[in-house]
Parts: sequence; structure tokens; C-alpha cells
Amino acid sequence: MTSTTSERGLRILLANEREEDLRALGDVLDTLGHEVTPFAVSVGEAIELIAREDPDLAFVVVDNDDEHALALISETVEFASGPVLVSVREAKDPQVIARAADMGISGYVDSWAPHDVQAAIEVALRRHREESRLSEKVEQLQTALDRRTVIERAKGILMERHSIDEQEAFRRLRDVARSGGRRVVDVSQAVLDGHSLLPKQPS
Repeated sequence: MTSTTSERGLRILLANEREEDLRALGDVLDTLGHEVTPFAVSVGEAIELIAREDPDLAFVVVDNDDEHALALISETVEFASGPVLVSVREAKDPQVIARAADMGISGYVDSWAPHDVQAAIEVALRRHREESRLSEKVEQLQTALDRRTVIERAKGILMERHSIDEQEAFRRLRDVARSGGRRVVDVSQAVLDGHSLLPKQPS
């Protein structure tokens, strides 16, 4: 797999209860051209470093204390803006990995060979970007749906107030919006808020 420029020179957070393991993984990341932030060996340190350093990616090393590692994973996923990878070098209880997956990690790697670490980073970044794009699309669709709901409700009020059909109700909303340099959804929200922007017209 060929790395792109964006997948080199990353700021990476390392978290684990044993600094010696973090140094070993940090050396691997250094050889790959990444910048390692100060190590986090407690949940509090992880949260503080994420806020201060804003890493592009985080590695949580699952070692002897599974519960400590899972706490680190939980908080790192919660606060980090980038993907979170779990590193395991020894056989672990599958339930531990399953719990980590439920928390929202972007992947895990069981080898610290440079090629394997870099490949895991690239997969995690691509997966995270795709999830971000999907989340953005969902948010856009939800926003569009919310706007449509506001407009539909405002049209209903006008139809009842003025005894007009749906097309005429929308035309009036649109005309008021155009005349005032506003958006139809904003005029519609004003109607829902009870403002008498559209007095009853003479028949």
C-alpha cells in the first residue's frame, strides 16, 4: 500500500499504563515520520493531552490492565477528533476487543512492524474520513428535513387562516421572504412563532 502525504507526519497520541511500551511504539512511529505527543498513562492525562495537542490519531496500547486500557479507549474515543486505534501485541480475550469495538475504535493492530503499523493507520484514517462524510450527509439531510417540516407547518397555518390552498400558502411565504431578503424557512419559523406577518388579505 502506498502512503499519501496526508498519512505521513501525523501528530499521534499514545496511551497506556506502561511508559516503556509507549516508548517502543513511539520509536516505530518516529521511523515512519510521525510526531508523537507526550505519553498519556492515565485517563486524566489522555483527556488533557487531547485538548492541548489535538492529535490526528490516537493509539491505545492494551497490555496487562484491560480495564485501565478500556477506560483510556472510552475517553479517547469520546474526546479525540481523529480516529482511535488499539494496539495489542499478545493474545487478548476477544471480549476485550469486542468491548473496544463497541466504544467506536477505528481498528486495531497486533504487530509493531513498521509496515503493519502504517497500514493500520491508513485504514483507520480512511475509515474515519468516510464516517465523517457520512455523518455530514446525515446532518445535512436532517437539516433539510427540519426546514421542510417548518415550512409545511407554516403553510398549514396560512391555509387555515386564509382559506387558501397549499400552493398559494407557499407563494405568500416566498413573496414575503423575497421582499425582505430573508429565507422562506425563516419566514415560516416566524409564522410558527405567532408573528402576524401575513395579515388576512381582502377577498
